[in-house]
Amino acid sequence: MITHTHCLCGSGVDDQQCCGPYHSGEKIPATAEALMRSRYSAYVLRNAVYLQETWGANKRPEKIDFSREKTDWLRLEVIETKKGGIKDSKGVVAFKAFFMQDGEEHVMNEVSRFTKINGRWFYLGGVIKSMCKVGLQTNQGKSALCACGSGKKFKRCCGAG
Repeated sequence: MITHTHCLCGSGVDDQQCCGPYHSGEKIPATAEALMRSRYSAYVLRNAVYLQETWGANKRPEKIDFSREKTDWLRLEVIETKKGGIKDSKGVVAFKAFFMQDGEEHVMNEVSRFTKINGRWFYLGGVIKSMCKVGLQTNQGKSALCACGSGKKFKRCCGAG
């Protein structure tokens, strides 16, 4: 029996057609978004080698240690991509990463920067814009701005789903 597993990056594609070939070194991501998605799935899989290989050399940490990681990553939603295409040399990807911590679902909003050197994309760094519990109730209602700081209405952000 053949089982197909969708890629952890949220693309909806089978892992062996998506991030798997990047992690194994068979292929390199063609866009900043593809690199960001492959890094997310590598993070979920605790693949420190891939994360280090795709980190810009001047920003790369000496070691990535998952020993104290207590987060269960649930899903990724790409919000916006600026540049980062095949012909670009720089790109920015905004995303939400959902995770479970202490029995509660949270969401992290991040904006990450990427650069392409010699035809290969690298992660430069990211800014966490906000982190909050999913379904956080506010007394302002679902049409109020989300408490996570995304700038979107609660019903279209952390209250969606």
